[in-house]
Amino acid sequence: MCDLHDCDHDRQARAKRASASPTEVDRRTALGLGGAALASLGMVQFAGSSVPKASAAPGPLPAEDLDLMVIVCDGMRPDELNAEQTPTLWRWATQGTRYSNAKAHMVAETLPNHTAMVTGTYPDRNGVPSNSIWDHGAGDERTMDRADDITYPTVLERIRTERGLTTASVVSKDYLYTILDGKASVHWTPGPLLPVTDHALDHFTIEALKVTIDDHSPRFTFVNLGDIDRFGHMDFSGTSWRLARNQALFNTDHKLWELEQFMRANGSWDRTAILVLADHSMDWSTPFDLISAKELTDRDPALRGRFGISQNGGADTFAYLGAPGDKDAAIARLREVVLAHPGVNRVYTGDELRLGERGGDLVATCHPGWRFSDPTPVSNPIPGNHGHEVTLPIPFFIAGGHPSVRRGQVVDRPVTTRDVAATAAHAFGLSWQDMDASPAAEAFTF
Repeated sequence: MCDLHDCDHDRQARAKRASASPTEVDRRTALGLGGAALASLGMVQFAGSSVPKASAAPGPLPAEDLDLMVIVCDGMRPDELNAEQTPTLWRWATQGTRYSNAKAHMVAETLPNHTAMVTGTYPDRNGVPSNSIWDHGAGDERTMDRADDITYPTVLERIRTERGLTTASVVSKDYLYTILDGKASVHWTPGPLLPVTDHALDHFTIEALKVTIDDHSPRFTFVNLGDIDRFGHMDFSGTSWRLARNQALFNTDHKLWELEQFMRANGSWDRTAILVLADHSMDWSTPFDLISAKELTDRDPALRGRFGISQNGGADTFAYLGAPGDKDAAIARLREVVLAHPGVNRVYTGDELRLGERGGDLVATCHPGWRFSDPTPVSNPIPGNHGHEVTLPIPFFIAGGHPSVRRGQVVDRPVTTRDVAATAAHAFGLSWQDMDASPAAEAFTF
C-alpha cells in the first residue's frame, strides 16, 4: 500500500498557498497518476514530518508562483550530458541556463555533497565530511546516515518553517532518506530497495515523484535518482564500453522525459524551475589498481594500530588513535608512507578541505584509474568509484517551464554543489549570506 502524509493548507489558490502555514500531516491512501502501480507493490510509503508553525514571512517572494525542483542525477559525468546519451537532459540544458564550470566538493561522495546541496555549507559547518567516517566513540568506521548527523539548517526545513510552504524529499537511496528524515514536509520512503545497492530504481522514484506532485503540490522538491551511480559502480566494462552505465543513462533520461510529459499534462511544468546536477562524477579502475592503506600502515611499526581508516572509494580518511604527544610525528610518517604508493595522488589535512573534526586528520586521494580498498584488498571490489579529484566535475543547469528561467545561455563562472541551497534560498526570498555559497542568480530574471 502506498501511504501519504498530506499537509493541510489551501491548495486551490497559488497565492494563498504561498503564505499558508503547514500543519501536522495526515495519513491517507495514495491516489493520482502512478499511485495504483506503486500501491500494488506493497512496499512504498510516504512518511511525513511534524511541521512547526511558521514564523512571519521574511518578505515578498521573488516569484509568487514559482515551484523549484532539484533533481540530482547521482554520479553523472559532465561529458554524459549530450544529445546522444541523454537527449532530454541535453534539451533541458540547452533551452535553459547551463553552468559549464561546476564541481562537487571534497570528499566527492554522495552524502557530503547532498548535505552541501541542502545546507550551502562546508562539512566543518554541516557535520558531514564523507560517506564514511571513523567514529571515535564507537571505535569503528560508520556511515553518515543519521538525521542528526547534519548540524546546519537545511533549506528543506527553512522553506517550510520560514515561508510556511510545503517541501518534499523524494530520494532513491536508503541512506539519503535516513539522513534527510524529518527535514521536509513530505518524505517518500524509497522502495522496493535492490539488494546490495540499497536503492530504489529510478522508475519507482519518478512514479513516487509524480504522486508527490499530484497530491501535495510542493513548492520545493529535492529528488535523487540513483541508477546512473549504482549501475556505474558495477560496470566492469569501465572506461571503454560502459554497457550498464549507458543503459542506465538512457533509462533515467527517458524517465525524465515521462516526468516532463506528466508535468505538462497537469499544468505544473509552466510553474516549475528545475535545477539538475550531479553530486559527483565517476571513475573506473582495474581489479589490480587498488590501494590498501591498512596494509601500508600495518607494515610500519610507527603506524601500526595508530589510525582509524574510513574508505570512501577514491579517497581514504585517517583518524589518529594514538597518544597525543606522538600525533605530529605519526601524521608526518603516515603522509610519507601513503604518498610513496604509486596509486596515491594527493594527501590533504582535514583543515585544508574544511572537513571538520569528523573528517579525520589526513585524507588521501588516488590517481584516476585507481581505488582504495580497506581494510583489506578485497573490501572494495567494485570498479566504479568516486571521492577523488577526477570525479569533482559535474553537470549543472537550470531549466523548466517557469517564465523566470533564462533561456539558451551558458555561464562560465564556477559553481558548486553548495550553491544549490543558496539558489533555493534566493528563489524563496530567504537569506543565504551565512552560507559558503552563492545563488545561481544568472539563471533567473528576478
